[in-house]
Amino acid sequence: MAIVQQILFVALAGFATWLFAKNIGAIRRNILLGKDEDLTDNPSLRWKNLLLLAFGQKKMFRNPLVALMHFVIYAGFIIINVEVLEIILDGILGTHRLFLPYLGGFYTFLINFFELLATGVLTVCIIFLVRRNIIKLKRFVSKDLDGWPRSDANYILLTEIILMTLFLTMNSADRALQLQGAAHYHETGNFIISGIIAPSLSSVSSSTLIMLERSCWWLHIIGILAFLNYLPYSKHLHILLAFPNAYYARLDVVGKMENMENVQNEVKYMMQPELAPPAGEEAAPQKFGAKDVFDLSWKNLLDAYSCTECGRCSAACPANQTGKLLSPRKIMMDTRDRLETVGKNIHANKSFKDDGKNLFAHISVEELRACTTCNACVQECPVSISPLDIILQLRRSLIMEDSNAPQEWNVMFGNIENNFAPWKFSPDDRDKWVEEMSQA
Repeated sequence: MAIVQQILFVALAGFATWLFAKNIGAIRRNILLGKDEDLTDNPSLRWKNLLLLAFGQKKMFRNPLVALMHFVIYAGFIIINVEVLEIILDGILGTHRLFLPYLGGFYTFLINFFELLATGVLTVCIIFLVRRNIIKLKRFVSKDLDGWPRSDANYILLTEIILMTLFLTMNSADRALQLQGAAHYHETGNFIISGIIAPSLSSVSSSTLIMLERSCWWLHIIGILAFLNYLPYSKHLHILLAFPNAYYARLDVVGKMENMENVQNEVKYMMQPELAPPAGEEAAPQKFGAKDVFDLSWKNLLDAYSCTECGRCSAACPANQTGKLLSPRKIMMDTRDRLETVGKNIHANKSFKDDGKNLFAHISVEELRACTTCNACVQECPVSISPLDIILQLRRSLIMEDSNAPQEWNVMFGNIENNFAPWKFSPDDRDKWVEEMSQA
């Protein structure tokens, strides 16, 4: 019977690992559809960003209470995986509490720590469910989250609650079996949480406790493997991608815009015609801005997959808070949705087949024009995402590729092109006010 369970476990774990690798490979392929961008400079500062922003969650601590609760869940995900490692090895080798003989009393300390952490995770998940569904904080009831995104967040929280409950129940049944002297259930010492529950199970038969402990063990590991393969379809993929996204964050001054060399040259030639290249030697036509995900950089696409949908960007956005259509969170979600559509297109056709759509099928001109480029969204994002960069590239395409701008802007553009200034008067007359002042 034991060997059958081992074979079943290895087959289940192997399939789950293969499926996860396959889905992550598809996400990696989608991200690399973006244009190349070198973000490998200053590695020491990048590692510092990774430690402070991803591991330390520095930006979250602007709201200490919420940050502390989030950190409990985050720490639970990272640290309790040590316990998951033991479960996996037990499943493969057919052992029970493999690490106990090697760690002795420290093993009891570790499990106690895990149980306290699991209790904290369970409690915080309940609080977060209340905040989302009963208190209904403004950024969680936004129409951005209508449909799947709102359900996704609740599913994750409920899954965490179930997994932590299974873990504590498994340990309680295990401890009760130890107290009954059941075979293979070796003495571990008392556990803080399950040690309180175990005495209440003393009247339950050993066979029933074994069934309870084994059921919780299997459901716990199946739940973890299922959660692992749910991540690629969920906003909670940020659990993994927050780390590379923090490392590859742009190190330029916040708000610095990327200039296009050929645009700069056009202005230079306008001001100094003698610098213009001879006829026939003009540079090849270049595309301005972005219409689709292919025109964005791989970092923009990594940003889209790393978005936590927390809404801090939209809560800080002055355009959003004054009732305008723009929501930086929606910009990131729309970019990810379009990228997923493109990925499915490539999977079905082996290469991208033009579907007649682009990012503007998801993001409206009104949203893009509402942006004030204040950088509040970039400043607030806890995982170093820049919705502004995508907005600017889409706006650049609208104006420079499609000549799609408000009439007031077109007048200004025309004045700059013809008069080298936003105002409608000749450059020769620009200093007349000085003469008028000297005559006054």
